[in-house]
Amino acid sequence: MLGFEGPPDPLLGEMLGIRKILNDNGFTYNLGYLNQFAWNGGGGYNHDSHVAYIDQFSLTFNQDLERWTGIPDARIEGNIVNRNHDDNLTTRRVQDDRTNFNDLTQESWGGGSVTRLGWLTFARSFADRRLTWRVGMMNKVQTFDQIIPCDFQMISQCGGKSANSFTWNNWNMHTWGSVFEYKVTPVVTLKGGIMEQNPKATTRNHAWSWSTRGSKGMLLPVEIEARPMINGLPGIYNLGVIFTNAPQTDLYRGKSGGPGVDDPDGYAHHNRTWFLYSGFNQQITRHRDDPLRGLSTSFSMSLSDQRSNYVHSEFAGTLRYRGLFDARPEDWIGFGMTYIDMSNHYARNQQAQNDLSGITDYSNPGYRPVPGHSINGEFYYRFRPVKWLELQPGLQYWHHPGGISRTQDAWVTTLKTVVSF
Repeated sequence: MLGFEGPPDPLLGEMLGIRKILNDNGFTYNLGYLNQFAWNGGGGYNHDSHVAYIDQFSLTFNQDLERWTGIPDARIEGNIVNRNHDDNLTTRRVQDDRTNFNDLTQESWGGGSVTRLGWLTFARSFADRRLTWRVGMMNKVQTFDQIIPCDFQMISQCGGKSANSFTWNNWNMHTWGSVFEYKVTPVVTLKGGIMEQNPKATTRNHAWSWSTRGSKGMLLPVEIEARPMINGLPGIYNLGVIFTNAPQTDLYRGKSGGPGVDDPDGYAHHNRTWFLYSGFNQQITRHRDDPLRGLSTSFSMSLSDQRSNYVHSEFAGTLRYRGLFDARPEDWIGFGMTYIDMSNHYARNQQAQNDLSGITDYSNPGYRPVPGHSINGEFYYRFRPVKWLELQPGLQYWHHPGGISRTQDAWVTTLKTVVSF
């Protein structure tokens, strides 16, 4: 599938034979480095020029246990991520910092400068490998919503949309859980499970914690994934729903009728909520002499309970081409657009706060901007001068950053670098 090729030849090679010894004993790993620059070329909420920079090291490993235990497809899976330079251009310059962000110029920003355990799980297979079971401190990316690669630097076009539920986390944060994947047919896979819903998973104290302290309830994700061949070309399609019994706070203060009715602060509470996501990633052309070269398209969307989720819906479409030029068969070019609609409960609460304060001047620091919708786009070109290095300059356009029509449209220039060790 375009976008999901195996890892490239690493910078350190065989490491004097050490890598082969590890592989022969069932231990495989990928060690990578990533950095992302973003510069506000024009527009946005704050016009002062700023170059934002973040980076991370990530180690993802897998220890095969079948050879030692005889348990079919048994393995230990792990992920450790070190992030640095907590510098976010979105909130520093592009978007009005008086409202919640709905997109990011640098998708790998988040969680601060810290080293975290992303996951540590045990997995094994049953029924001739048709059923896979996983348990431990896990992350949703191990199982769910993995149909679209994360190549764009804008987070709304990086992967699927399930992270918009805000009840679980991407990549480098873990919670306890147990999940399964069952191949109903060679094409269709059913996924489900039960996971901890813990808002404290994002804190520094939880970076290496085994504790469930702070848990609010359970997540029950269910997903159907299909991998059909259409006109002889591969595609991946999914549909997922997340339910949680964790208590949720309504975003609109007036929903409860005012302070003292349901809550001293005047916010109603809900005992459960839901979230829906879906998408596809389909290859549509292929070079005769190289099946890895060609054009692919993807679409992803999400729909939330807007009583408690400030991003109501999001729709993203992309086009990617691998090997557009014969002289550069491993280069990529990509273009994507995203439409984001903000919660009307969130918007009504912002307006209600302005009515209570009597502030109507947008330039007043006490004014609460009222969000609507935003449209964002990104274009990138990624080239690989050597096997282990990828350089990806890009250009982003932000229409109504953060969903605020009063904020000037913004242009952002980006550069992402990936090194595989």
